[in-house]
Amino acid sequence: MKEFKDKVAVVTGGASGIGLALARNALKRGMKVVIADIEPAALERATAELGGGERLLTVATDVSSAAAVEQLANTTERALGPAQLLFNNAGVGGGGPLWEQSEADWDWVLGVNLKGVINGVRAFTPKMIAAGEGHIVNTASIAGLMSAPGTSTYTVSKHAVVALSEVLYGDLRNAEANVGVSVLCPSYVNTQIYAFERNRPDAEQVEQSAEQQAIEQATAEFFNTALSPDAVAEQVFEAIASDRFYILTHPQGTLQQVEKRLRGILDNVNPSVAGPEEFPVA
Repeated sequence: MKEFKDKVAVVTGGASGIGLALARNALKRGMKVVIADIEPAALERATAELGGGERLLTVATDVSSAAAVEQLANTTERALGPAQLLFNNAGVGGGGPLWEQSEADWDWVLGVNLKGVINGVRAFTPKMIAAGEGHIVNTASIAGLMSAPGTSTYTVSKHAVVALSEVLYGDLRNAEANVGVSVLCPSYVNTQIYAFERNRPDAEQVEQSAEQQAIEQATAEFFNTALSPDAVAEQVFEAIASDRFYILTHPQGTLQQVEKRLRGILDNVNPSVAGPEEFPVA
């Protein structure tokens, strides 16, 4: 997809962070934009920041619900026309030793990070195929390309998003569909994903440990110096225009980590145990 003007973009998790930057960039390019987010207050703030208008629609959406995402697709089509560009961007964090994660932890993180992408693909892809045009961008993470201890639920979900995107790309090529696919694998970006517990359905029942609180505070301070969401959005649109599949926000460091992981597989050695402190920062 090389032309964006007057086309329709849908951004899940679009009321903050990378999602809001993607929406802002799409509007700048003359697109009509639908922002879907689970936080109504955040949607109101996003509307005010972006200036509202007839080219912007906000829809409160729980992406872990297939029915809600199907409704999002139908609402988009009725209000602005069929979507040509879909950003499956909604995501939450999660981590800690794998064996300490509860069933509720797994259900929540996989429900948003993985099932949310699945629901987006199922709801929008057939419409794009039928229309003969489209591009899908699934937000994964550098955590989907390496396996850092202490990141459990998050890393598992993001590896799955990378695999899903690769399979989707192949399926669309085999179907000779004019629908592109990209997978976004950011490293550290200045967003609020570190405060992921705020949208958890059972947040009031989940007691955050002192260790978790300290990690969140330290992470917040670090993220303030990370790559800006707007810089990421610019990279994403450049990748869409050139039909590039892998979008690496920190390419040099990410490629080094990928090479390190794959070299271990090829050399038949045990995995590295380096944690997220090895994620590239520049």
